[in-house]
Amino acid sequence: MPQNDYIEEAQRRHGKRMDHDERMRKRTARASHKASAIAQKTTGLKAKMLNRKNRAEKIQMKKTLKAREERDVKQASTSDAPEQALPAYLLDREGQKDAKALSAAVKERRKDKAARYAVPLPQVRGLAEDETFKVVKTGKRKSKGWKRMVTKATFVGESFTRKPPKLERFIRPMGLRYRKAHITHPDLKATFQLPIIGVKKNPQSPMYTQLGVLTKGTIIEVNVSELGMVTTGGKVVWGKYAQITNNPENDGCVNGVLLLST
Repeated sequence: MPQNDYIEEAQRRHGKRMDHDERMRKRTARASHKASAIAQKTTGLKAKMLNRKNRAEKIQMKKTLKAREERDVKQASTSDAPEQALPAYLLDREGQKDAKALSAAVKERRKDKAARYAVPLPQVRGLAEDETFKVVKTGKRKSKGWKRMVTKATFVGESFTRKPPKLERFIRPMGLRYRKAHITHPDLKATFQLPIIGVKKNPQSPMYTQLGVLTKGTIIEVNVSELGMVTTGGKVVWGKYAQITNNPENDGCVNGVLLLST
């Protein structure tokens, strides 16, 4: 194994921590404060080198922003004498240089592709960890409460087995586990009780997605084979995405809207 690759090797073998993404986000947010503190304390030659580096980064950022602003601007061509002979209908026109990176057709296609994944609830209220997790203190040392009980609705697979109590960090109570959801078909205006296949994305945090926490706005995959939906090729659609539109822990059930591609 190459030297200094032990971190990547460990991540490939054992995965990342549950809160890895949150820690990385906080580290990025604190980076500017850390850089400011270092700049205030640094003196002498190191300060000169640091200022030169920061100045180069600022100049590069301004160049990038200016290039983005000028991307959609049409400018007159600088060359007065064309390299090739122009036809008669172009002689009275001023040469133009179009700086647009993408054509209108490509932009329209991208817009249509983005509309396919539009969800009924584009924004949801953020949840604090204190609202989702309850501290559980067990064992002789009551001061160290490292276990957490999930107070929101959750989904676990068919073959789910709990870890031994000494190793279980997150406890998902049986009373808050759900296997089925009431999904409304937006075109048929009808509601069906469909089995949940898995949790695709929880907008609160990647850790919530990994734990299978079902909150308002979560994208889940449901089994729609009973509805008889088929593709253009004639194959039966088995799984489809839906978004949860209620608070399951308050209502005692999971309600959602099926996401249909336009």
